[in-house]
Amino acid sequence: MTSPGGDIVVRHNEAESRFEANVDGYLSVADYERQEGALVLNHTFVPPELRGRGVAEKLVRAALAHAGREGLRVVPACSYVDAFIRRNPEFQKLVG
Repeated sequence: MTSPGGDIVVRHNEAESRFEANVDGYLSVADYERQEGALVLNHTFVPPELRGRGVAEKLVRAALAHAGREGLRVVPACSYVDAFIRRNPEFQKLVG
């Protein structure tokens, strides 16, 4: 879903172990697994129709913020998440 201003709204779908955003009728997701005090971010998917609009970044930022609030380490098993964390050093403290 998008807000009236066009902002991307990310929802934590805990039952499906993912963060998701429905934009213009397309579902984007960042899947994770919980393992022994860690959030393993293992897959990020954004449909081709939405690429380049910052959807993946919003999903990953939401997942990392969640991990920080919950005191979880982050395992960037997804190449996008790994690259995002390397580009944004403020999140490197979560990796473990």
